[in-house]
Amino acid sequence: MAEDTLVIAGKEVRSRLITGSGKYADDRMIRDILAAAECDIITVAVRRVDFDKKEDSFLRHIPEGKTLLPNTSGARTAEEAARIARLGREIGCGNWVKIEVINDLKYLLPDALETVKATEILAKEGFVVFPYMTPDLSIARRLVDAGAAAIMPLGAPIGTNRGLRTLELIEILVEEIHLPVIVDAGIGRPSHAAHAMEIGVDAILLNTAIATSKDPVRMAEAFKLAVRAGRAAYLAGPGSESKHAQASSPLTGFLDT
Repeated sequence: MAEDTLVIAGKEVRSRLITGSGKYADDRMIRDILAAAECDIITVAVRRVDFDKKEDSFLRHIPEGKTLLPNTSGARTAEEAARIARLGREIGCGNWVKIEVINDLKYLLPDALETVKATEILAKEGFVVFPYMTPDLSIARRLVDAGAAAIMPLGAPIGTNRGLRTLELIEILVEEIHLPVIVDAGIGRPSHAAHAMEIGVDAILLNTAIATSKDPVRMAEAFKLAVRAGRAAYLAGPGSESKHAQASSPLTGFLDT
């Protein structure tokens, strides 16, 4: 079987599971969770970094060799997002960035227009931009034009663990947008992740589902396996559905019938 590799901005990514680094009861868990998930990319909130004591921050628990994806959590405008992204690059997080521009404090839904603007600003500055977005085709197309390296539609509001509430809209993006589609936010169970992968999304980003589980390390492994299974099912091509029963074996030709 040919190797199935995800490529983003020219970089090969082995794992299609991306995990976060927040909400854990103890930051020392991060290393074990990453080992169980076997992920290559981990998101970090720049605003959580203590710039005076970087050596004592949660970053020291992230093993070498991982690709950091700093996010602009806390930004309310494109300009604020751009400033946070630049800070992340200055402290050594690299030039990959997840854009989050949120003004809605109840549902934490992204501001589409400011997200497009931030994407355009940072792409021109050489950042590899991953915009977090509602699954809207017209906005997705604007993000492509703005220079996004991938798009990150939400499955449900952040931190809800409610699954793929936007499934049909994500399916449209998978069909129409020729960039990696990474479902971000709302995935709460391994079955949710597997379902998303089965419809052809390229990767899954999650944090709350692992961090709030009773056994985060075991849950990280469960998500790893679910993402792999869902991708394998997509590549295999699920069988067609039917409203009528169809026997797996012939019903005629035996017992004198």
